[in-house]
Amino acid sequence: MTQTLTLAIEGMHCGACVNRVTNALQQVDGVQVQRVEVGSAEVTYDPGKTAPAAIAGAVNRIGFKARES
Repeated sequence: MTQTLTLAIEGMHCGACVNRVTNALQQVDGVQVQRVEVGSAEVTYDPGKTAPAAIAGAVNRIGFKARES
C-alpha cells in the first residue's frame, strides 16, 4: 500500500528547478511523483522500498533543502 508525502522545498526559483526536483524524485525506487511546483512536491511511495528521509535526501543532494510539511 502506498503512502503520500508532501515536501516543503527551499531554494527553488523557476521551472528549471521544478524539472531538477522532478527528475531527482523519479530516480528514487518506489516513488511516483504526483506534483512538483516551486517550493513544494507531493509524491506517493511504497514504504517497503523507501522512506521519507530518503526521498527528501534525493532533493537535498541536488542542492535544495527539503523537509516533510
